[in-house]
Amino acid sequence: MSYPGRWWHALEDGRIQCDLCPRECKLHDEQRGACFVRQREGGQIVLTTYGRSSGFCIDPIEKKPLNHYLPGSSVLSFGTAGCNLACKFCQNWDISKSRDMDRLMDSAEPATIARAAIETGAASVAFTYNDPVIFAEYAIDIAAECRRVGVHSVAVTAGYIGQCAREEFYAAMDAANVDLKGFTEEFYTKYCGAHLAPVLDTLGFIYHDTDTWLEITTLLIPEANDSDAEITALSRWVARELSPEVPLHFTAFHPDFKLTDRRHTPHQTLLRARSIALAEGLRHVYVGNVRDLEGATTYCTHCSAPLIVRDYYAILDYRLTEDGCCPDCGTPLVGHFARSAGHFGNRRIPVRLAS
Repeated sequence: MSYPGRWWHALEDGRIQCDLCPRECKLHDEQRGACFVRQREGGQIVLTTYGRSSGFCIDPIEKKPLNHYLPGSSVLSFGTAGCNLACKFCQNWDISKSRDMDRLMDSAEPATIARAAIETGAASVAFTYNDPVIFAEYAIDIAAECRRVGVHSVAVTAGYIGQCAREEFYAAMDAANVDLKGFTEEFYTKYCGAHLAPVLDTLGFIYHDTDTWLEITTLLIPEANDSDAEITALSRWVARELSPEVPLHFTAFHPDFKLTDRRHTPHQTLLRARSIALAEGLRHVYVGNVRDLEGATTYCTHCSAPLIVRDYYAILDYRLTEDGCCPDCGTPLVGHFARSAGHFGNRRIPVRLAS
């Protein structure tokens, strides 16, 4: 289904420039952008995947990962097809790199998705599996329907979005986890086919200019972005340019897509990264894709008491006052918390939506 796209303008040479992301694809008639799902049709850009999904699942919110946003709750997760990055290590490459639109499931209108979240008991809808930036019109419309019925919207994204689109996109999102894939221009160009600066601009915009709750994830790839110097620089930038309170997740890589020649990330690398980030002043640093109770637990920033203890995605203990403070010393914990934790745990439940 083609849907009129936003964020483009005509060029003097007859082409149309897509302004959604920093790639600024310049298209002749019938050409598709690098993301493959945005196409020129006549005198406009259209989104070819509006209303179509690659599948729906109920996940724990911690899987996004978001550790300071309604812990223990469930989230209705879905994606479409295509991506505006070219990550050699993509772990959802069968979706994000797909050129087969027929693999997408039947139509799922925004109101249908919001209704499905209510019916399945999900507190949120997550735009994930592939980057929601490329289906921004669809995501924004879904988020509007979700807000009408009290459901939250979550973007799991690489943050590769243009200035003209990001204000409207993030105004629709209640929370976001942004993949900061590395902290050098060399890494972004070599492994992602993109640039670092626009992602840093997006992170600054989300934190300083929106009400969207922000957490950051960096997948540590051996011999690519896991050096002490790069981890130190990344952590120092987050603390200085955003806030020491922004949660940062270091997650383990497994060989996939075009990067099958690398080994799995050693557990010790994640622990080293966490220690570096804490030493640089970050207060909420987590490790993921491994079992590590200490690295998954949320601690009070004042008295160091464990406040939310996790085993993978399951909540083992939840010690917060009704107003989200440490019960031992009264220090507030940053984030969005319910009076009690949810108990969705480690489940993953595929669902089919009724139209």
